[in-house]
Amino acid sequence: MRWAGGLQLLLLLASTSWATSLQIPLVVEQLPTIITQTSGPIIALPYDSSVTISCEATGNPQPQFRWTKDGVDFTPPEVIDPTKGTFVVQNKQLTQHHGKYRCYASNKLGTAMTEEIQLIALSVPKFPKEMLDPIEVKEGDPLVLKCNPPASVVPRQIHWMSINLQHIPQDERVSMGIDGNLYFSHTIQNDTRTDYTCVAAFNKIRTIIQKSPMTVLVRSADAAPALSKPRILLPSGVQTEVVLLKGKELKLECLPGGFPPPTVEWIKMGDNLPEGTKYENFGRLLTVASVNEGMEGKYMCKANNSEGDEVHYFDVIVEEPPQWLSEPPQSQLSVIGSDVQIRCAVSGKPVPDITWRKNGEIFRDDPGQKQRIFEDRVVLHNARPEDSAVYQCEASNRHGILLANVNIMVMNMAPLILTADLQEYAVVQGGNIVLNCSVFGSPPPSISWARNEISADIEGERLLVLTNNSLQLISAEKNDSGGYVCVASNSEGKSSITALLDVKDPTKIVTLPQDTQVISGTAAQLMCGAEFDKSLENSFEVTWMKDDEEIPLNFEEKYFLTKGMLQIMNVNLSDQGVYTCIARTSVDMDNASAIVTVLDIPDAPVNLEISELQGPRNISLSWTPGNENNSPVTEFVVEYEESQWDPGKWKELKKVPGNLATANLILHGHLSYQFRVYAANMVGPGPPSEPTLRHKTPPAAPDQNPENIKIQGYLPHQMEISWDPLLPTEHNGPGLEYRVSYRRLGVDEEFKESLVKRHSFVVRNTSTFVPYEIKIQSRNSHGWGPEPKIITGYSGEDVPTAAPRDVAVEVINTTVLRVSWTPVPPVTVRGHLGGYNIHWLRKRSFLNPSKLLDERQSLSFPGKRNHAIVPRLEPFSEYSLTVNVFNKKGNGPKSDPVSFSTPEGVPGQVPILTTSNAQKDSILLVWGPPSETKGILTGYLLQYHLINESSLEVLESQEKNISAPDTTQWQLRDLQEGRLYRFQLRACTRAGCGPPRAQESRTINPEGVASLQRDFSTRGWLIGTMCAVALLTLVAIIACFVRRNKGGKYSGTPQPAQPKDMLSMEQVKEKEDLHPDVESQGMNDDTFCEYSDSEEKPLKGSLCSLTANDDTGDSLSGDSLVDYADGGGEFDEDGSFIGEYSGPKHRGSVSEPNGHSLVAQV
Repeated sequence: MRWAGGLQLLLLLASTSWATSLQIPLVVEQLPTIITQTSGPIIALPYDSSVTISCEATGNPQPQFRWTKDGVDFTPPEVIDPTKGTFVVQNKQLTQHHGKYRCYASNKLGTAMTEEIQLIALSVPKFPKEMLDPIEVKEGDPLVLKCNPPASVVPRQIHWMSINLQHIPQDERVSMGIDGNLYFSHTIQNDTRTDYTCVAAFNKIRTIIQKSPMTVLVRSADAAPALSKPRILLPSGVQTEVVLLKGKELKLECLPGGFPPPTVEWIKMGDNLPEGTKYENFGRLLTVASVNEGMEGKYMCKANNSEGDEVHYFDVIVEEPPQWLSEPPQSQLSVIGSDVQIRCAVSGKPVPDITWRKNGEIFRDDPGQKQRIFEDRVVLHNARPEDSAVYQCEASNRHGILLANVNIMVMNMAPLILTADLQEYAVVQGGNIVLNCSVFGSPPPSISWARNEISADIEGERLLVLTNNSLQLISAEKNDSGGYVCVASNSEGKSSITALLDVKDPTKIVTLPQDTQVISGTAAQLMCGAEFDKSLENSFEVTWMKDDEEIPLNFEEKYFLTKGMLQIMNVNLSDQGVYTCIARTSVDMDNASAIVTVLDIPDAPVNLEISELQGPRNISLSWTPGNENNSPVTEFVVEYEESQWDPGKWKELKKVPGNLATANLILHGHLSYQFRVYAANMVGPGPPSEPTLRHKTPPAAPDQNPENIKIQGYLPHQMEISWDPLLPTEHNGPGLEYRVSYRRLGVDEEFKESLVKRHSFVVRNTSTFVPYEIKIQSRNSHGWGPEPKIITGYSGEDVPTAAPRDVAVEVINTTVLRVSWTPVPPVTVRGHLGGYNIHWLRKRSFLNPSKLLDERQSLSFPGKRNHAIVPRLEPFSEYSLTVNVFNKKGNGPKSDPVSFSTPEGVPGQVPILTTSNAQKDSILLVWGPPSETKGILTGYLLQYHLINESSLEVLESQEKNISAPDTTQWQLRDLQEGRLYRFQLRACTRAGCGPPRAQESRTINPEGVASLQRDFSTRGWLIGTMCAVALLTLVAIIACFVRRNKGGKYSGTPQPAQPKDMLSMEQVKEKEDLHPDVESQGMNDDTFCEYSDSEEKPLKGSLCSLTANDDTGDSLSGDSLVDYADGGGEFDEDGSFIGEYSGPKHRGSVSEPNGHSLVAQV
């Protein structure tokens, strides 16, 4: 019969036609398919509030659900969703819902079902309440204390403990078996106790229970316990069959009794023990982690001691539950009239039994209906639509059940294209695109693609039809844009759709972000500019990622994106990394990355260590540098803090280059130091390290003497000596004081000494301004400091006692004179020579000789000298002059006064010059007199030039001397009509003419006379207005001039520029400086050339010999200084002109005011 059935199967398989796996879109009617179900068993723990049993399915029409419990229809108590079969069992109902459940999902086409789902409502396990009689045993006999823990599906752990929860000691004689019983190979007297307690712990349900305590009484034998042969206490009998599933852990246990305690040996009959075999419980338990078929066989345990041995055999059988040989049977879609085969290929041990169902009901072999069952196969011959159903294959053995729902759809259907018609696709130029054409039909349709409804096959190098019927376009070009038609056809019909393709310009980043280094605390900026297809503007966006994580823009005011620039505010080390700019449209994207490196201050050094070099005051400090934070360390700074004089304040001690990590330190004595180090780089100084432990230095004599010793004499007969005291940290010990030693320079006498604790000392009753030798040495209670250096100083100064003699003046020009004198004897200075003061008094101006003036001014000339240049005198004036010497104490007496006068000078510029009343051959000139005449005005020099209007060249020049000084207008006649003239007017004194004032105007044409007459009234009004403005301006200028000459600061008077042909006084000063005075070199620059309006108060920083200001007015006349020197302008040895800028001096004579004069003291 078996061979006959096999032959029929072969015949049917030979006639079976093609069928495909079932992939039916939901828009088509189809059988139910289980998509979600709860896998059993479900263990409901006591503290679970509820249990959910799930069952969900798809299908068209929507499936309906029903349940069975233990094979009987069951109405769920609480359904979550009516469209699903899932229901909930609350905690209170768990006990009554204990059982096996199965879910059925049905529609008009068929029924699918789930495997059985077992719900186990677990109750709290308990030991039975019982009264246990004491167990008596003879000493030396074996003993078994039974635990018999309650059964449970959750794992448990067994412990044997005393009443006070102390573990019962276990060893080779006493051990617990895997059944939870406590085995004694033989008993001894110490085994007698009343509190043997079996404790069971169920960790998953957080429960611990204990059995009633057991009492064991061991009767003492009259003699020593007799030796006994081994006896197997567990397992009982000679042989045990052990059946376990493949992959499970193998445990074989052999617990013997006997005295002395037997040892156990394990053997596998006819083979070696499996690889990975382990022994536990003193060799009584054999374990293998994961068994397989090769580990089946007979195992023997052998217990032996000195009295003999005993064996027990284990027959190990490895089985397995049902499982698919390859995969579960697949659902199928078949055409009408085809043969359908369903195979349920399973394995298992024992061999699984296979049960077939159709729509949840038992399916039997029916040859008349051409439905045949051949063991693990079902064959439907010449299938019809009514054969469509859910077929269930259920394979089971004693270890489990395997269930498969197989949907068989038998139908014919014209192609149904599931992809929307006229669907638009976009791809960038050069990119790849897939045009979808998802089709369903039975039999499976054939697919073809065409371009713009042209039936020709379009497949080529860049066009490829994929297995899912989609069309792939590779490396798209602009001319690929357009429509593509997908045509699907089978024996039942034909259908088509059109896909619209638009090839766009690619997105491209054109401004790439650049790697950048940024200092911590500042802002980093990364640029990113992109080009993209303008039609995709609405979908274009730029995003940034840092280290492959998207950056949240405007997050806590950290990141900002403006016009393609990413700004990272207040960066720190956590902000460094790889930043990626992503330019994205709905079609494509481009990206570019840059590395941001954050430069930060270095971390603090660590591991500071102190080691002595030549004692506790000469140490080496070493450290381990911290992280440089991307900027090399330029230097390390060692700081110290000492607890005696300035506790808590850190001070800099030493700097070392950044490539070193050690510093040699010289320390002061009698201090308790702490040290710390910080590093600095280009970003700035980093935090300091942790301070070292205290380092104490012993006291010692001072290492140094005071510095910056100053010797001053505030009074004429004493000398005050002061110095910078040693810092407290430089004392090196207690009792610091100073020894001051002094004696007169050049006198053979011993030093006078005084010990003081302060940092100043006054030597009294000295002569005025006498040199002394001075030295200061420090000492403390531990000795003297080093030998001090000797310095020289002077006792107190007094004011000079003598006045300069032979004072003479030489007038160089209208505003400058040279003063000379015979220096005072050095002994009369009575101090350090400061220099000489020159005082002069302007008595009157020859322009107004009846008015007496009292204009006093002075200049200070530092250093040793015998002459000076005095600038900024007023021309045409009478003066008197004195000279005195000064030192730091004050001014000496003034010399006898010397009188002199300054010559006339050229007048200033005419303030205003206007032209009016222009005729065809004449023009009227109107002007105002100069504000500064600097002498007696003799008239004006008028020059006028005919100008070529095109080239602006002078064609003809004439001049006119106007001898009347009171004249303020002039009518020029005999001019050429209609021509342009330039007029230049100068004011003149006997010393010459001043700078010109220029004005341009033109004569009129005869043709324009009539027009001029018509506008006469208007022009007359204009001329009058201009004259009024000129007059007001002239009055203002005269007022300013008068105010300026009323005793103001000399240095504030504005001066005109020097003519080019004049020798500047700065040049004269340069010649004088060729051989400077030796004593003047040591003078303070602040005292050089002081100037004052008062005789008694020289002003610091004023002009000296015109070197501080070139604007000296009419400082030198047009005559060369050579005219005043003997020997053609040669220099003498001190750098001044030979001949003192003039010819022979004449004492007691005064020259006329209109020429150069020399005034000497009579």
